[in-house]
Amino acid sequence: MKPSLEHFFKLLLLLALGGVTMHVPDANVLSSLGALHLDGHFSFHDVPAMARDFGNRCSFLPAAVLHPGSVSDIAATVGHVFSLGERSPLTVAARGHGHSLMGQSQAAGGIVVRMESLRSDTLHVHDGMSPFVDAPGGELWINVLHETLKYGLAPKSWTDYLHLTVGGTLSNAGVSGQAFRHGPQVSNVNQLEIVTGRGDVVTCSPEENTDLFYAALGGLGQFGIITRARIALEPAPKMVRWIRVLYSDFAGFTEDQEMLIMAENTFDYIEGFVIINRTGILNNWRTSFKPQDPVQASHFQSDGRVLYCLELTKNFNSDDTDIMEQVSSSFPLDRDVDM
Repeated sequence: MKPSLEHFFKLLLLLALGGVTMHVPDANVLSSLGALHLDGHFSFHDVPAMARDFGNRCSFLPAAVLHPGSVSDIAATVGHVFSLGERSPLTVAARGHGHSLMGQSQAAGGIVVRMESLRSDTLHVHDGMSPFVDAPGGELWINVLHETLKYGLAPKSWTDYLHLTVGGTLSNAGVSGQAFRHGPQVSNVNQLEIVTGRGDVVTCSPEENTDLFYAALGGLGQFGIITRARIALEPAPKMVRWIRVLYSDFAGFTEDQEMLIMAENTFDYIEGFVIINRTGILNNWRTSFKPQDPVQASHFQSDGRVLYCLELTKNFNSDDTDIMEQVSSSFPLDRDVDM
């Protein structure tokens, strides 16, 4: 789709009505995007939606949105912007599921790349001694999990929320309750495909283009756009015991968390978080306590209090039930906690 003067003037009107002050690229600059041969397309009707992210603290309207049909679309667009030179105001930002906090997935007057447009049937799972999955940068982690589970495998490290893109979390860190054991998600990547700031498509790994590999992981997109990642896998557990422990004492909460992380025979997932109990713990989105259980509910008459929670899981198979019970029962209960 070729950007037109009509689209350009509509954008100006949108900016004026919205009270947004920003620099808009010259119409000729936008029109030059129409000369690019793409498998996907540029759009303009969804520009306002691309000016928001999860943080809701920044709002920068882009001039256009790229819906890439291939990695070469991203490379051609970034290469074109690079060719305009340093004086061009046109910028590019990759957007996954928009969970940035300070506008990192927005581009004021520039081009936002909708990475989720790259989601396709290109998830390739390789089992064997060192299993891995090749996933597009715009694929959601929940879809990666569903595909790898078909082979009895799963990624080693997660984030708490799986409806995020592979490239998005790898551009940050990807931290969750498995990080104490396996490290964050960026520590479990074997290879990346990256579109650099010049528009080159580069494959990198700990052995190849090493500097770019480690710079892009956790680099907030400043060293290139991650378009594919090779992610290490491990056998998926057959069963999981899930335990949540509430604390009213911060010192006891942190001491137990440190003890469990350092223990030799411990849980597979350990994460702590704080609950500000404004509406009642039973209504909190992270709770697993059931309102119909009067024994449990009686412990949580704590509106307005700050509570601390440890979330723990232990993986096991059906023939390991006795071992699992021993580990679960070893949790210290001599503190003021609720399980």
